[in-house]
Amino acid sequence: MSYTKLTKLQETLQEMGRVVVAFSGGIDSTFLLYVARDTLGKENVLAVTADSETFPQRELEDCRELAKKLDVKHEVISTSEFAIPGYTENKSDRCYLCRDNLFENLKPLLEQKNYSNIVFGLIADDMGEHRPGIIAAREHGVRGPLQEVELYKQEIRELAREIGLPNWDKPSYACLASRISYQETITIKKLKMVDKAEEIIRDYGVRQVRVRMHGEMARIEVMPEDMSIILQMHGTLQRELTELGFKYVTLDLSGYKSGSMNAVLEKVKTT
Repeated sequence: MSYTKLTKLQETLQEMGRVVVAFSGGIDSTFLLYVARDTLGKENVLAVTADSETFPQRELEDCRELAKKLDVKHEVISTSEFAIPGYTENKSDRCYLCRDNLFENLKPLLEQKNYSNIVFGLIADDMGEHRPGIIAAREHGVRGPLQEVELYKQEIRELAREIGLPNWDKPSYACLASRISYQETITIKKLKMVDKAEEIIRDYGVRQVRVRMHGEMARIEVMPEDMSIILQMHGTLQRELTELGFKYVTLDLSGYKSGSMNAVLEKVKTT
């Protein structure tokens, strides 16, 4: 089934012509970039990464290295979510504002560099979640070919492994702002706190982690099999995270879940 979808993906990209790929370095956008280059030729593909306050430097460096390995043209543009009116208020439309800004910054590349379409790593799994960025994509005419051919994350990982992509099993990532509870103002200090907290936990050998910020509390999400690591290191971890500025440190027994902050959205209204 995955190979049938891969063929459909190649056909979809062929119809698009020259493409700009919004490239975050995750497995979805990396796989899309690889297939686009393989299908259209590297002269017809441009990877673009947005460098902003919510994108850690290590992720940007990963993008550069991956683009080099894939032998594709890669540009980094500077953007600022903090310059977007209403973004730091952190309402439920935050992701819409971010994507709208990103796509607005990518659109000039179509005319300037003679590309036909902008594509991004939307996948089939995303359609059942709160993803206001999809609305922004539709408004800007940006397409998600992986989702259009109904490719799911697990299928993408399997295909990427067979192809030999170096990040086929890279843990899922999302912008740092997604760690901060809705309605709580986003600040540089808070972004740095959650970023550093996750880095500390990864250094313990935990690959998939989210540190969600609820006021002064850090809610740690890891896979169930990694909870024992957190519990073994609880004393040291408590000290390290309180030194970052958290007053309370908790382990979420539900484990890691993408978009877990969205559970409260029925109580959050965009005003």
